[in-house]
Amino acid sequence: MLKFRLALTCIALLVSACSQNSKQIAQVAKPAPDWTQPLSTGGTLTLSSLRGKPVYLNFFATWCPPCKDEAPYINTLQKQYASRGLQVVGVDELESAPQAESFRKQFHLVYPAVVDNGTLQAQYLINGLPVHVFIGRDGVIRKIVAGEMAHAEILRAVRSIL
Repeated sequence: MLKFRLALTCIALLVSACSQNSKQIAQVAKPAPDWTQPLSTGGTLTLSSLRGKPVYLNFFATWCPPCKDEAPYINTLQKQYASRGLQVVGVDELESAPQAESFRKQFHLVYPAVVDNGTLQAQYLINGLPVHVFIGRDGVIRKIVAGEMAHAEILRAVRSIL
């Protein structure tokens, strides 16, 4: 009976370990893990639907002062480089759709915002805001930056994925 219990415990541990490893963790130089998240305006957005475009994920929250400081500049970049395919996506961390949409309206953002339920937070190991993720047209992550970025740094990173 002890051997049977030990065998069951080992199997349970293996299944648990395999399921934990099945979650993709985002890494530079690796394909960005796909996701489907609700938009602040309703509906959903998937990362795979943006394949072929350079994508800039900007993780933010409405209470985050650096996020508020960066939003107008990021919006300017979306407008400036839209013709070259750039797609900025705001990723509101663990707030509601109305909060995310209020932020978009406050800063007149032309790019969409998704409301992360914790999935993206886990994939991108978010433990502070803002976080910036730059993904090439091929779906490969080129750069991940945690913390506020200077305008010149954001511009360089955006140009590197165009």
